[in-house]
Amino acid sequence: MLYFSHMAYNFKPFEQDIKNIIERFEKELASVRTGRATPAILDTVYVEVYGARMPIAQVATINVDGARTLRVAPWDATNAKEIEKAITVANLGLSVGADDKGIRVSFPDLTTERRTSLVKIAKEKMEEMRQSLRSVRDDVWTEIQQLERDGEMPEDDKFRAKDSMQKLVDNANMQFESMLERKEKEIAL
Repeated sequence: MLYFSHMAYNFKPFEQDIKNIIERFEKELASVRTGRATPAILDTVYVEVYGARMPIAQVATINVDGARTLRVAPWDATNAKEIEKAITVANLGLSVGADDKGIRVSFPDLTTERRTSLVKIAKEKMEEMRQSLRSVRDDVWTEIQQLERDGEMPEDDKFRAKDSMQKLVDNANMQFESMLERKEKEIAL
């Protein structure tokens, strides 16, 4: 009689990978502009100051100043021009202007065409995240199959592990869908 030490597969690292992918998708979606002012739009904008490239949030305070305006207040007033330039060059579809209180970033109304293109960008970002998820899932499946081949996991456990893995993947995909749905509603406002 063969004796297998029933070793259940440890999904903790896979669950952490999924969590990281979902968090990355959240950040990616936050950077997709909507009609409303949100500081997260500037997370991907880097400014050239003190001989280094830094995120705006590390050289200025960013506040929401009304539904369609952000107020960027540089901690060092000499950086205002560079910050203004960085936001303009980032080509986020925002209008940027400096005044005595810092930099005003305005979110113009979205055209139907722009809304459609933003939804398309959000869907592309979701597809990138799904590819990341598939890649991680494939690694886990390869590892599970290897455990079975090496005699460290019975075939029944291999299939149970595959089912568990698929449930985690399905759950992540449902989260992607609902995050995308929320973003589409935001863009439509």
